[in-house]
Amino acid sequence: DVQLVESGGGSVQAGGSLRLSCVASGRSYGSYCMGWFRQAPGKEREGVAAVIGSTKTRYADSVKGRFTISRDDAKNTLYLHMNSLEPEDSAMYYCASEFWVGSPCATVRDFTYWGQGTQVTVSS
Repeated sequence: DVQLVESGGGSVQAGGSLRLSCVASGRSYGSYCMGWFRQAPGKEREGVAAVIGSTKTRYADSVKGRFTISRDDAKNTLYLHMNSLEPEDSAMYYCASEFWVGSPCATVRDFTYWGQGTQVTVSS
């Protein structure tokens, strides 16, 4: 089966930066799409960014221009570079992957495999 392990979360002040990583293991071929989601206490899990194939990317409006998603298939690793962090970005961040090429790769239900999450806390 597929395992996803996130790292890179932490506590930063507003305006700071973090880079999240997600290492995938368990399959010999790459996923069709991968994404980052986040969930704050009392809120639903929401999509932050996704990469479909090697180059097509999609971002939530709230993070456009501040976050960058990328994947390194040679290292089986997904990244999320987060700049200009705001307190509203505080949440548990989850990595997700999907192998079905028909997936829209847009919402929580479009992804099969999930990591355990890494906490991001942004103070004002």
